[in-house]
Amino acid sequence: MRLFSLLLSLLLLLAGPLAPAQAATEEAVLAGGCFWCLEHDLEDLPGVLEVESGYSGGKLANPSYRQVSSESTGHQESVRVRYDNTKIRYEVLLRAYWRNIDPLDGKGQFCDKGDSYRPVIFTTGANQAVEARNSLLAAARELGKPASSIKVSVKPLTRFWPAEEYHQNYARRNALKYKYYRFACGRDRRLDAVWGAKARSSNRWSGS
Repeated sequence: MRLFSLLLSLLLLLAGPLAPAQAATEEAVLAGGCFWCLEHDLEDLPGVLEVESGYSGGKLANPSYRQVSSESTGHQESVRVRYDNTKIRYEVLLRAYWRNIDPLDGKGQFCDKGDSYRPVIFTTGANQAVEARNSLLAAARELGKPASSIKVSVKPLTRFWPAEEYHQNYARRNALKYKYYRFACGRDRRLDAVWGAKARSSNRWSGS
């Protein structure tokens, strides 16, 4: 018995301290106009681990920016958000998403028009689908609009294709160009007009 205890102690020393339990990482795919902007809007939320720009919604495999922007592939510019669900819940991420888009415009977003800029919540699994639809109803209530006026689609995700490397972290790597584009596109002016004081926030829905 003493020999067994010594061997067990030795094994524990060699193995080192037990690693802490890993956080449960989940993913969300969202489209809301220019992916440079949506990536920048969501990447600093507490609990968000990574935001990647890309394309979703179409049938063409591994599409390029040129192909998607031709409006012939059925893809939307989108972002894939990886997040720690012990620090941020999907419903909170969705609130931040809604307050960073114009949900009343189904023909594009801000100065960017066309199918590739349509707002879409791409869901994986039944739980995300239910939460996405609930968030749509909550957004409509907050805006004082009927749900039929909300032009954001909720659809199952088939595939997310990462965009070219020069699109990733665009706002940080090209700060001046990005700020000029965002200003010229009128994104923040429109967000303020639609959402008022809650624009760009993940605060609770009004009345909740």
